[in-house]
Amino acid sequence: MNERPVIRSGIAVAGNIITDMVKTVNCYPEKGMLAYITGVKRAVGGCVPNTAIQLAKIDSSIPVSAFGRIGDDENGRFILTELERMHIDCGGITVSESKPTGFCDVMSLPDGERTFFNMPGANAEFSPEDISLTDLKCAILHIGYIMLLDRFDERDKDHGTVMARFLHDAKELGIRTSIDTVSDSCGDYAAVILPALRYCDYVIINEIECCRLTGLPPRREDGSLHTDNIRKTMEYMAECGVGGKIFIHSKEAGFCLDVQSGKFTYVASLELPRDKIRGSVGAGDAFCAAVLYGIYNGYDDRSLLDFASAAAACNLFSENSTDGMLPAGEIREMTKKYRRMRS
Repeated sequence: MNERPVIRSGIAVAGNIITDMVKTVNCYPEKGMLAYITGVKRAVGGCVPNTAIQLAKIDSSIPVSAFGRIGDDENGRFILTELERMHIDCGGITVSESKPTGFCDVMSLPDGERTFFNMPGANAEFSPEDISLTDLKCAILHIGYIMLLDRFDERDKDHGTVMARFLHDAKELGIRTSIDTVSDSCGDYAAVILPALRYCDYVIINEIECCRLTGLPPRREDGSLHTDNIRKTMEYMAECGVGGKIFIHSKEAGFCLDVQSGKFTYVASLELPRDKIRGSVGAGDAFCAAVLYGIYNGYDDRSLLDFASAAAACNLFSENSTDGMLPAGEIREMTKKYRRMRS
């Protein structure tokens, strides 16, 4: 007797779960010098809370589930409360018996620039064994951040990395897979990320992370985007096995490469008044959530980038990672309200 095919719906978000201590500073001081902290706010952070909550804010009708590991502490309970408040399924979040909830000190300048000091905590224990793939009913499984998931970043003799094996197993079950990584100044991007690309339907990362895979500079000496190098790296990623689409985001623009057709799409970012910008923590996750929403709803590439750039812009109106996000209809209105940056 044939088994009935699984009816898949919703989006699962797996990976890093942390609390962000967002500290607004007046400047980045030189070594040994002092800077002033002008504001402090605790917020959820990491791939899972950021992306899941932003998805729920964009469209509360999409089933969203979360997978990761927290500590048995107040920060962990704070994160669960915030996720459950948005009606996100937290059944996939496990509690460590020995490690605290991960946290990140985020030093944010008034113009939105930020620097991160990360303590992994329970994230270092999170592994494929914490997710029962056969029980997942999601249409899309998004996981991040590669480079910050110790157990997933380990080597695997058959697939290159544990992450690659995990993605392979998910795809075998008919789940579409998506990844995000992190801007790690010390990591070996090629060794950790390239094996996973063979088993990805979608990759959603920034221009720095993208170009670390080829060593090509993402920017010219004057600081402007080197679009040719970004495109070359995206094409290289496609050659490494990405099955669907590659999305790259930056301050100035978003890019999409459709792997099957080879179509390359570029959309400039929205230009916001400087006095409206409160921070950029989580802007990449906002872009990512909007991309997942667009994929889930069958947007064409240009419409998807239009929408994702506006979602990322919403994030700039808040000092933390999630408060700035708006429902889908209001995000679309943003594209009419603000002009786009000049290329």
